[in-house]
Amino acid sequence: MSKIFLETIRAVDGEVFNISYHQERYENVLKKFNISDKQNLKEFIKPPKIGTYRCRLTYDLSKEPHTLNVTYHVYKKREVGSLKLVYDNNIDYSLKSACRDELDALFGLREKCDDILIVKNSLITDTTIANIAFYDSKRWVTPVFPLLKGTTRERLLREGKIFEEKIYVDDLKYFSKVALMNAMIDFDIITKNIKEIFC
Repeated sequence: MSKIFLETIRAVDGEVFNISYHQERYENVLKKFNISDKQNLKEFIKPPKIGTYRCRLTYDLSKEPHTLNVTYHVYKKREVGSLKLVYDNNIDYSLKSACRDELDALFGLREKCDDILIVKNSLITDTTIANIAFYDSKRWVTPVFPLLKGTTRERLLREGKIFEEKIYVDDLKYFSKVALMNAMIDFDIITKNIKEIFC
């Protein structure tokens, strides 16, 4: 099992977003491995002052003490307008590992779709790059068992803007809208009719 983990952090014109949620997730990973030498992520992130950047912060817990490495990448949004349901009851991406082999293999099954929506034990989870939410005409709901508890998902839950529910494949017909969530796109509503999204 790889012990290299990462945080993907949004920065716009030098401003770093939602760093407290990234710090919290980083510290939770350290706790799982009984590591106490936590560091302040904010001190390591010095993004360019102009433009939107994806700050890729990695840390290797196989080394002691662990060190942080940050690289900066000009951000270009990947448009996602179609999703293919892919089933895998064994995938585990509960920690944001730098090793994405399982996700990449499933992504290869997308055929003509932009991305996949992974179904695990009959429940909707995530796409390969984002958590997901559905609108039921009253509120936005998100799977209670995502593959990864994303930082944007966590923030929106705490703010009371989205709500957790078990969502089965058969439930998809009851929703009218779909939104994707991650650190870079925040809460991005797909403009297509939900029936046109699943291919």
